[in-house]
Amino acid sequence: MSEREDFLAWVGSDLYAAELALHNGDAGPRRGLWSHGEPVSVLGAWRNAFGLREVDELFTHLAESFSECTSYAFDLRAYDVVGDLAWTAGFERTSVSVNGEPTSYALRVTQIYRREDGGWRVAHRHGDEGP
Repeated sequence: MSEREDFLAWVGSDLYAAELALHNGDAGPRRGLWSHGEPVSVLGAWRNAFGLREVDELFTHLAESFSECTSYAFDLRAYDVVGDLAWTAGFERTSVSVNGEPTSYALRVTQIYRREDGGWRVAHRHGDEGP
């Protein structure tokens, strides 16, 4: 399997599972896939975070807000791997309860990854609802 195929398989398995868990109220798997070294950042649809402490607080907040995810899909539109860096761009479509209220939404999402200790870790996320 090529480096790009390996990365794509990770996106479709481990990363997907971590996002699904977050939307069911469990931030642990997402924390496990994020970089534990600076810099890390989120330009989020609801809240921004810069640095390890703020990113961790954001994940806690999101997990406390989300529950009962009935649908999560990531429509990957573009990606690449260049050495120890990679990126993805696509659309997330989610049906979930937010603070107990069922809702559905779509986000445009771009993420940047870096290889750490032989595995991929998320270093930056930008998500917004778009125009």
